[in-house]
Amino acid sequence: MVLKKTADDNRELLTDPKTILDTAMEFQHLLMLYESGIKQITTKFEILEDEFQSKHKRNPIETISSRIKDPMSIAEKLQRKGLAVTMDNMVNKLYDIAGIRVTCPFISDVYHVTQMLLQQDDITLIEMKDYIQNPKASGYRSLHVIVKVGVYFSDQKREIPVEIQIRTIAMDFWASLEHQLHYKKDYQMPANVSTELKSIAEAIASNDRRMQELAKNIPGFVEYNIIQYPEHNTVLAKK
Repeated sequence: MVLKKTADDNRELLTDPKTILDTAMEFQHLLMLYESGIKQITTKFEILEDEFQSKHKRNPIETISSRIKDPMSIAEKLQRKGLAVTMDNMVNKLYDIAGIRVTCPFISDVYHVTQMLLQQDDITLIEMKDYIQNPKASGYRSLHVIVKVGVYFSDQKREIPVEIQIRTIAMDFWASLEHQLHYKKDYQMPANVSTELKSIAEAIASNDRRMQELAKNIPGFVEYNIIQYPEHNTVLAKK
């Protein structure tokens, strides 16, 4: 169904072999741009890791991973939004084609790492959703940030959107297993699984808070629980 709709949206392009080739090459170029945005943000996090380790002998980042949405996922998301599957819509309507996930030891680290990133003057905040302070109905917790980062190429500078999910190790554990249970399409989970998952999420959140209290015993530990917006990002409200 997704492929048929995509073909319908691009029927004119599919009639000309040269246009098909040009479109494929344009798509590959776009993916390169998104990969470049990921590299830029990942490098920023790695530098922050090194600096923090040098100054405080502790690392607020446990892991950094990334992904580029595959073409089928891009098409499905555009269709869920009621949009035609076109290059134009891909570039102008989707902000999560490039994605980075950061896990942190403590809740405070999530906010501190986000704060350090947003302070950089080549980072523009597009959207923030705080599912730690306001968990989803399922129990899901994470801080979601969409930013644009400037990337310099041989002949131009491009602002590349990147979605960043930042959460604790415990939140990531729950989210990973919840995804395994809920997003397999070849079987149906019992109705009580969602209730049980939410209960487990509450227990994990409680333990995260307890670990945060213990972390206050670390010399120099500073508790962050809100984002202080840098001046160049103050016009954007937290969501």
